[in-house]
Amino acid sequence: MIDIETARQIALSLPGTTEKDHFGMPSFRVNNRIFSTLWVKEHRMMVKLSLVDQSVFNSFDPAIFYPVPNKWGLKGATFVELDKVRRDMLEDALNLAWRGVVEKKK
Repeated sequence: MIDIETARQIALSLPGTTEKDHFGMPSFRVNNRIFSTLWVKEHRMMVKLSLVDQSVFNSFDPAIFYPVPNKWGLKGATFVELDKVRRDMLEDALNLAWRGVVEKKK
């Protein structure tokens, strides 16, 4: 189980990451682009993954990693249940999300 503050610190530990409000929830950005949001009330995190990475994490355990149920989920937005995820897996997902935003062409 990962608590909210630990999830926040893991995201903020990535180089160049800032935290800003996004429609009432904390968002984590690099180069002013969101790679993750923290859903405090629901105790989950959204990470922006490639479709391939989303599929890999989802196949590990769909009760922990699953597409956001809307059009964003079809584009790689993936929920992570913080009550169930291991720290190393959350770190891996956040690193991939961060890298995807950093490497994406402007």
